[in-house]
Amino acid sequence: MTNETTAPGQVRLPAREIPLPAALSDAAKAVLGAAPRPGDNLPALDDHDGWRRLIAQRAEAAGAMSGPLMSHLKADVEAREMAGVPVYVGRPRGERLLDERHVVFDIHGGALIFGGGEAAVRFEAAAISLRTGRVTYALDYRVPPDGPYPAALDDCLAVYRALLTEHAAQDVVVSGTSAGGNLAAAMLLQARDEGLPMPAGALLLTPELDLTESGDSFHTLMGLDTVLRSRLTEMNLYYAGGADLTHPYLSPLLGDVAGFPPTFLQAGGRDIFLSNTILMHRKLRRAGVRAELHVWEGMPHGGFSGFTPEDREVSAEMQAFIASL
Repeated sequence: MTNETTAPGQVRLPAREIPLPAALSDAAKAVLGAAPRPGDNLPALDDHDGWRRLIAQRAEAAGAMSGPLMSHLKADVEAREMAGVPVYVGRPRGERLLDERHVVFDIHGGALIFGGGEAAVRFEAAAISLRTGRVTYALDYRVPPDGPYPAALDDCLAVYRALLTEHAAQDVVVSGTSAGGNLAAAMLLQARDEGLPMPAGALLLTPELDLTESGDSFHTLMGLDTVLRSRLTEMNLYYAGGADLTHPYLSPLLGDVAGFPPTFLQAGGRDIFLSNTILMHRKLRRAGVRAELHVWEGMPHGGFSGFTPEDREVSAEMQAFIASL
């Protein structure tokens, strides 16, 4: 059966079955082959109590999952406050600490609404410290409905300013996964606009860089990504709270990236944010910024599980990038 052209520039593909990529490890194939997690029924945009309940449910589930794992992670986590924002500092133990010079400022993911709370961010601090081999500062930023945009971005910038009183900018690496990648890139834009020094580098991991959800992979990979099985339109609108989604502080892909620090970008072949990652890489390169793009075969949004050979390879590349700064 041939492809059917439906309109100029559009193609309707026949129904087909997509096999697991042959090159993947058995562990990665097991992750891709698992039954997908059922999606949430999202509240209406004006149902703030409904959003609060969903956020609490997600936080409880994340705590139940991460709690038993914490005792197995070879990292210590200290709670502190910086610029009035809760921050958790993860420090790898023994030989897992690769470098005393660089520190990582990490911003968690969660569609700009979820992923916060003490249990989740403690786990994030420990996990990212081990992935990077560096002391990691992970903040618990505000989210809607009680902390609408730009509260999260304000928190990130406030903690970055505070971090610069303790560490030289050239020793700080900013990291963000998914929605955290959005906030990391937006923070770099605002920090540059306000005249703050740029950090040594940035790690943008499977980043959500464009809340307008442009890019080819939002069409070609929809339904194939086993983690993000639909667009995040409602969550993007709820986070923005009526602000224009094309503003660079909401969609950093649409901003001027001149002056950005060296940037490591990571995505997967089945990640619906793949196009945004590719487009940001090209934009950075055109602006004269050192940028590395790393794409893993068959990988969905956020990686396989954190424990496959492919995930360990991502960590090794992150560590090598930081060592090169």
